[in-house]
Parts: sequence; C-alpha cells; structure tokens
Amino acid sequence: MKTIAPLLIFFLAFVLKDAPAQSSRYIIVLKDKNNNPYSLHNPAGYLSAKSVERRTRQQITIDSSDLPVNPAYLDSIYNAGTVSILNVSKWLNQVLIQTTDPAALQNINGFSFVHAVSGIAPRVSGREKDEEDKFSEMIFPVKRSHIVQGGNDYYSYGNMYAQVNIHEGAFLHNKGFRGEGMTIAILDAGFYHYDTNPAFDSVRLNNQVLGTWDFVANKSSVTEEHSHGMVCFSTIAANRPGLLVGTAPKANFYLFRTEDVATEYPVEEQNWVAAAERADSLGVDLITSSLGYNTFTNPALNHTYADMNGHSTIITRGAEMAVKKGIFVTNSAGNSGTDSWHYIIAPADGEHVLAIGAVNANKQVAGFSSYGPAYDGRIKPNVASVGWGTVIAGTDGNPASASGTSVANPNLAGLITCLWQAFPEFTNAVIFDAVQRSADQYNNPDDRVGYGIPNMRIAYEILDRKRQLQNAERILNNDWLKAYPVPFTSSFTLLLKPKVNGKASFSLYNTAGKKILAKTTDTQTGVIQFIAFNNLAHLPQGIYWLSYSDGGNKRIVRLMK
Repeated sequence: MKTIAPLLIFFLAFVLKDAPAQSSRYIIVLKDKNNNPYSLHNPAGYLSAKSVERRTRQQITIDSSDLPVNPAYLDSIYNAGTVSILNVSKWLNQVLIQTTDPAALQNINGFSFVHAVSGIAPRVSGREKDEEDKFSEMIFPVKRSHIVQGGNDYYSYGNMYAQVNIHEGAFLHNKGFRGEGMTIAILDAGFYHYDTNPAFDSVRLNNQVLGTWDFVANKSSVTEEHSHGMVCFSTIAANRPGLLVGTAPKANFYLFRTEDVATEYPVEEQNWVAAAERADSLGVDLITSSLGYNTFTNPALNHTYADMNGHSTIITRGAEMAVKKGIFVTNSAGNSGTDSWHYIIAPADGEHVLAIGAVNANKQVAGFSSYGPAYDGRIKPNVASVGWGTVIAGTDGNPASASGTSVANPNLAGLITCLWQAFPEFTNAVIFDAVQRSADQYNNPDDRVGYGIPNMRIAYEILDRKRQLQNAERILNNDWLKAYPVPFTSSFTLLLKPKVNGKASFSLYNTAGKKILAKTTDTQTGVIQFIAFNNLAHLPQGIYWLSYSDGGNKRIVRLMK
C-alpha cells in the first residue's frame, strides 16, 4: 500500500512518483482540517522560529490557516489511484495533484472531506504552442555611466544611480540600512545562471541566498530556466561598485520558481501560493513577485476584470494571506496599458499588496504600465518606480537596460526592505502606509501611478516621527508633561500633551529664582509636542525649575544638571 512518509510539512513540497506523460493537473479543495495531528499550541512543528517571531512582533495570532493540511487526507488522495501530489496550500486548504486516472478522480470526489475537484492545467513538456514569451521585455546593453553622484554616498551606484536616486534611496544606505538581517523571497520564472553571474559575486561570497526551489518542476535548482527572475533579482542584489549596485544588496534571499513561461495556466497561481507559504514558514520579511495573471492558454480559464476585486483569484487570496501573516508583499502592476486588457492583473489587485507601476528616471509614466483602479474602485497601482529604461544586470553581469513593471517592482521592493530594517518594531501595514504617504501624488492619486513615486527620506521621517511619538507616550506614562533626560548636560526636551488649544509659556529658573530663559508655543489638545531647550552647557551644575502655564493649567517641573 502506498504511503507518504514522512511528510515534509515544513516545506509543503512533494516530489513523488512520475505520472504518465499526458496526465492532467487538478485542484482538490478540502472541507476542513479536522483531526489534525498538528497543534496551534506547538507551532514549532510547522513554522520556523523566525516565522513565529514575525507573528509575535506584529501581534499576529497563530490560527487554523497556519495548520498544515491534514496528512491523513493527503494519504487518502495519494492512495486513490495513480496520483502524484505536486504541492499543497494550507492557507487555502487545497492540494494540487497530477493524474490521468479516471478511477482516482472518482475516488477523490467521493471522499467526505473533499469539497471540490477542478481541472487547472494539462501536464505539458515544452511549449504547447508557439506563444510569444510573456516576459519579452527588450533588453539592451548600456555603456558604463558617467553620472556624478554625491561624493558622500556609501555606494557608487554606477548605472543604477538614477533608479535609486528617484526614491532618495541613498539616504537609507548612507544611514547604514542596506538590507542586513532582512530576508526577501523572490517568486519568478527562473534565475538563469545567477550562480555564475558576476553581478551576484557579493551575494554568493556572503552566502546571502538561503535557499531555492522550483515549484514548476519540483527540484531544488532554479538556474536552468528563464532569465526573468535573474533580471529582477539584479535590481535588488547586484553589487559591482561603480557599475551596478542594487537597492538592498546586503539582504538575504530565497529564490523560488513558480512560473512556467512555456504556457499559461492557473496552476502557476497555485505554485505561487505554495511558494509564499514556504516563504512564510521560513520567516521571510518580504515577498516580491513580478508575475501576474489574467488570460490563459485555455481561454475557458480566463479571469475577467471583475475578478480584479482583491479576493477572487487563487494568487490574490494567497498574497492577501501572506500579508495577514506579517509579510510585506509587492507585485508588478502589469504591462497591459496599451493592450485590450488595459488594467492591473492578479495579484496586484490585492488590497494589501503594494502594486507598483512604471515610470522612467524622469518620472514620465510608461505607456505600457497597467491602469487602475481595482474593479471595486480602490486606488491601483499603489505607487510607481523606474520600469522604463531600468538598468539591470545582463547575463554576463554587465549593465543592460530593460523595461516593464517587472523591473519597477523589485527596484522599489529592495528599498522598502531597507526602510523596514530601519524600523523593525513596526508592522507591515505601518511600513505600507509610510511608503504611500511619502509618494509625490499622495494627495492627488490617479489610475496610472496611484499615489506616485515614494521618497525614502520622507518615509523615514514619517516613521521616525511615529517612533518618537510612541517613545513619548512611554515616557509620559499617562502624564501630560515631562522633561528628559534628567539630569541633563547641554540640553533637555520637554514632552507636552496639551490639555487645551491655545498658547503655552515656559520659563526656566535657577534656585535663586532668576529667570534664565523663556519660550512660548501654540498648543493643540492631545497632540504631543517635543519642545527642545538647547545651548545650556554654560549653566552651572545644580537644581533648576521649569514653570509651565497655558492659561488654564500650571505646572512646575524640577530639573537637574
């Protein structure tokens, strides 16, 4: 009797016996996770420590969607006939199988725990027909750049300077935030020869690729197929100073192939969700994906614009679940701006997925960049980055140029990773909001670039202010007026959470009652203010008194130098 033993639940990848050459692929949707041997009280059985820590840090509760699919159900499906299990989604509670055995399908349909069985793709080898490569962005070699950048920048970006500078990305790098300690999962169509490409020498030397998996062919290597993923990877990770430096060159990476370029079927959406679940289990911080789905090789499976509503397609449901688990998800908006589809494609329609459109380095919108809004009227794309004339690493590791929202997406994703590195205490939702608020059209969004082009310096300042306010609340500790540090040396800050709207006055006295300085400020009820008292190094050591008055409230604060 056939069994699956042991189940590699942690990775949710099944590499089983070969099925017949013409077998088909089906999604088996399950009804429940009843009698599951895995427990919510012992997440270490199916989530890494880093994955659990991400949830804990963001106050995310581990729930039934985190539990693996019931292994007994998988055993029954596998033993139903000539069946291969290709991958499994615990979030959607469904199984991807491969079979041409009608009796097996009949048996599976009869199981009490099976909700539905649906065909999702035939099994093919090579191209089913001569299709245009969906990743047909034109790639051209470019000359070494002679752009002059700031002499104080940590990196010499070379040809990539303009696409980093459009977001003031060097601001983060110069502050020491270059991706260290952060982990990005890239889901794509293949990472052709990244393991020998000179653009990734630094990544290889520092062992920054933590793992790879091909969810299309169920194998560990991802270097043999398409170069699209390698191109996207290079905008983040290339590190050839003076020639090519990406947006998060010190981050760690998982490289997952989920897209089969030869044909287009919804099975690739299922592959994407399985990869996202593995990324979650491994504890990644950010998933970036330059993939999208709307029409398929079999038109009967096509999505409609009405499906771009944030909750209909397999891939968008999976992307939204990834966000729910505390992962930041970015995705290209799509390249349908000039074709009959016109709109964004899944999973860019996800409410909490940062969909990224394309501009050039001069902030002109790329005609090919897909239009919003989402079908339900939400702003899409959310923001934009350089995806028209983007500098990438060619297969020889030298600068080349490509166009598409595929390259706009990872370019910005790397900077978002560095931004979150600077503010690890905040949730993915807080980082998402800061990125949007930093964009140059935040107060006037449109259906081409959404809120516009994010600025990392502004996003940093937004988050830094939020951090200060949170620290202020902690320092105030339910009080409304407090000074720190005590004792002070050359300056101190007064934290004020005003009780009234109007003006407040401050006077600093020594123990002899002599007024040393005075200040006034406008106040707004409940809005925390940081009032700095500087240039006090000349004062002798001793006790000082700060008097506060706002017309209705008075307070004396004792200070020490």
